[in-house]
Amino acid sequence: MKSMKMLMSVAVTALALGLSVPAFARQDQASVLDQKVSKLFDSGKYIAALPLARQALAMREKATDEAKLGNSLNNLAALEYNLGHYAVAEPLYKRALAIAEKLAGPDDEGVARLLNNLGELYRVQERFADAEPMLKRSVAIRDKNNPDDESIAPALSNLGAVYSNLGRYDLAEPLFKRSLAVLEKARGPDDPELSVVLSNLSDTYINQKRYDQAEPLLKRSLRLAEKLGPDNASVAQALNNLAAVYLYQGRHDDAEPLLKRSVTVFEKSLGPMSPELVEALDNLVGLYKDKGRYADAAPIAKRAAAIRAKAAGQKI
Repeated sequence: MKSMKMLMSVAVTALALGLSVPAFARQDQASVLDQKVSKLFDSGKYIAALPLARQALAMREKATDEAKLGNSLNNLAALEYNLGHYAVAEPLYKRALAIAEKLAGPDDEGVARLLNNLGELYRVQERFADAEPMLKRSVAIRDKNNPDDESIAPALSNLGAVYSNLGRYDLAEPLFKRSLAVLEKARGPDDPELSVVLSNLSDTYINQKRYDQAEPLLKRSLRLAEKLGPDNASVAQALNNLAAVYLYQGRHDDAEPLLKRSVTVFEKSLGPMSPELVEALDNLVGLYKDKGRYADAAPIAKRAAAIRAKAAGQKI
């Protein structure tokens, strides 16, 4: 069997938390849009949120409040990132980070959040040398300010993901476990936010062929992710990774419906051009080829190739 493409889950900080924005008595139109964007983001409806976030940023660009501008930059960057538009997201995050450092100083919580987001952006592009110092600095700020606060969990998980991508599972596993412990203490064992870290920890086990330890984590991850809604991207990630465990164990009949559902959910949540969708399609192709079902594999492989070609031509 060909190796499966594991989808390392992403721990992105919540929208509207990128900067410490001062309270104000009357909300302007851009702030109302920011709230709508945040709700759509939390529901995994990134495509629907995108035009609203762009509109809010355009309004902020014309105003004089740098803190609110930085917040809108972070919100739009997070959406572009989740839709796979990495080249668009990077300068937005960099601008937001520069504003945060200017207004609040290098050790502010808002700076730590943006360092995490930018570091994770680099990680998914396999720019690990760029990602590691960003994420280490984010963790260091949180360790200095409040090491037990749940805000440290995303950077711990994303730094663990860097090491997992580099095959340094000895470094990744304790970071994932610490992230999980922090979140469980803060939110309880059944909070949907745990889904991301459970999936990431399972990835380290899968890559070490510790399948019996990975399976229950992924089943729990899927159960928690589904609390966010059946079409959330975290659901698709958990489905894909649980299918990978089954395939490594030779359980093709168990894996196939999970992969099919993963493809459907990725397309609904992230759109028809997302890298995650392509990888899930590749995994379904691999399953069919393993079973000798080449007629089923061919159109899916053709679809994945077409998405790649279109993405390369757009240079998003």
